Amino acid sequence: MAEFKVVVSDETGHTRQFEVDEQDANRFLGRNLGNEVDGNAVGLDGATLELTGGSDDAGRPMREDVSGSDLKELLLEGGVGYEPTRDGERKRITVRGRQVSDETAQVNAAVVGETPIAVLLGEEEPEDADDDGDSDVDADEATDTDAGSEENNDDDIADAE
Repeated sequence: MAEFKVVVSDETGHTRQFEVDEQDANRFLGRNLGNEVDGNAVGLDGATLELTGGSDDAGRPMREDVSGSDLKELLLEGGVGYEPTRDGERKRITVRGRQVSDETAQVNAAVVGETPIAVLLGEEEPEDADDDGDSDVDADEATDTDAGSEENNDDDIADAE
């Protein structure tokens, strides 16, 4: 039975972590990095998630240039799984393929589109709805307040004379 964590990010840089198992986890199994999955698997109704990365229980990263879900040793000069400390340094690193499998412990995904995660979860109102409604009311209130303050200023000046 597949069980893993899904880390979802949006364009604003906010991330959320979700635990998925059983049927929800099966929606991710067999998918490759770069594929899209329905967001209902993690509770993001109406969203689409693009798989961007992941790792297994040992922390070995998934690489998009390795097919399948098996382990493979690569001689790397940099990129996912290895960051060289000197120019020209190379190292043999064990990585996992691009396909999500039972050995996957974590899947990284990104929300396709510009909708923030908090809005998809219902924790916040969409910004477009708030801005349109509030800006009209604020403009009317500001006009009424300004008109009233001018009258008060005229009265204050008359009282002073």
